[in-house]
Amino acid sequence: MADLKPIYVFKRFERFWHWSQAALIMFMALTGFEVHGTYMLFGFEQASSLHTTAAWALIGLWLFAIFWHLTTGEWKQYIPTTENMMGVMRYYSIGIFTGAPHPFKPTQLNKHNPMQRVAYLLFKVVMAPMIWISGLLYLYYNAWADWGLGELDLSVIALIHTAAAFMLLIFLVGHVYLTTTGHTLFSQIKAMITGWDEVEEDPQ
Repeated sequence: MADLKPIYVFKRFERFWHWSQAALIMFMALTGFEVHGTYMLFGFEQASSLHTTAAWALIGLWLFAIFWHLTTGEWKQYIPTTENMMGVMRYYSIGIFTGAPHPFKPTQLNKHNPMQRVAYLLFKVVMAPMIWISGLLYLYYNAWADWGLGELDLSVIALIHTAAAFMLLIFLVGHVYLTTTGHTLFSQIKAMITGWDEVEEDPQ
């Protein structure tokens, strides 16, 4: 195995934002499925109230994270690129099962591989707004007439919100799986806790 060197990749706010977002999304899934009648844990009224509270907390976190990304320039980390895309796709489809080295080495200025950039961009510009807008419309259903939205169908909005929730869950499951594909089972999770990642040193 090649020698590894530690590099500081993830800043303190990134780690706070990442874990807070994950916890809120999982809690909203827990309460959301109860609101849909999948099981009984808190009771419908409390689950609905907790779901709404967590939703506002997540929206607040997203707004603050958007501000942070824009003011620090970290938004550039999510610009899609095709550079080395095929190499990364080949690694996850074949190389990971044959012990091949990862073709991408993260740095503080280039944290995400091409596949991650596309996935995170889809999360930020498709899934997050989809669940955000549909959730707010669902929450303020009684105000639709005042907003000139009386022709909207509540069942359609609910379906969109549920579909977005399942998309987020699929994203979360895939994300958790990929965190186990580092040089050790928990190395990438450790990096998101401490901020320090380990990458293979280039041969001299």
